Amino acid sequence: MRELLLIGIGVGDPDQVTVQAVKAMNTADVFFVIGKGDEKQELVDLRTGLLAEHVTHPHRVVDIVDPPRDRTPSDYRGVVEDWHEKRAALFETEFAATGEDVGAILVWGDPALYDSTIRIVERVLARGNVTFEWSVVPGVTSVHALAAAHRTVLHRVGEPIHITTGRRLAEGLPDGIDNVVVMLDAHCTFTQVPGDDVHIWWGAYLGTPDEVLVSGNLREVEEQIVRVRAELRARKGWIMDTYMLRRG
Repeated sequence: MRELLLIGIGVGDPDQVTVQAVKAMNTADVFFVIGKGDEKQELVDLRTGLLAEHVTHPHRVVDIVDPPRDRTPSDYRGVVEDWHEKRAALFETEFAATGEDVGAILVWGDPALYDSTIRIVERVLARGNVTFEWSVVPGVTSVHALAAAHRTVLHRVGEPIHITTGRRLAEGLPDGIDNVVVMLDAHCTFTQVPGDDVHIWWGAYLGTPDEVLVSGNLREVEEQIVRVRAELRARKGWIMDTYMLRRG
């Protein structure tokens, strides 16, 4: 493989794939697709649907089974480090085996925001067993999709915005920050945020036909979000959601 493309494909809506991404996809000879088991087969199907809609260039698809990892570890960084190493080994094997000229990985949202693909590619190259040129094509993130779906902005005039995870939100909102976007929250940590003057904009399955939105005063809608989220996850077997909090 001479070249690898990391292509941000947005959060599910094929119309959110950029023109730059479509052009890049049509130069690829092989696509490496990571699967996360039967529960998330729908995510793989969305990727293959994107290929069917946007790619006219002859290509093939290589399925890679994502290695499992502990979702409730005592040593979070250690578990993630081990997971990245296993992922790198899988990618290295497939990169070395491919005879095609240009490969591509389709990345949900944008590769720069809470995604490990760039780190894994750097890790593969650091091993020194395979070499290739590589580049990144940006995509629409769930943060952008959330704001657009709710027809709102991420911050008030002149104010900063903080993007974090549910794990870090559990430590409390940062001092002096009133606008917070939270990703990767499996435990509805917003219920732990104090105050009666906090507004929430929440969205699940953003950019897909199953998109669900809830917004309002946090204290008034938090129980609704917890219930809806549990119902959605039970029905589909998986959930991807993002939300924004604003004080004052």
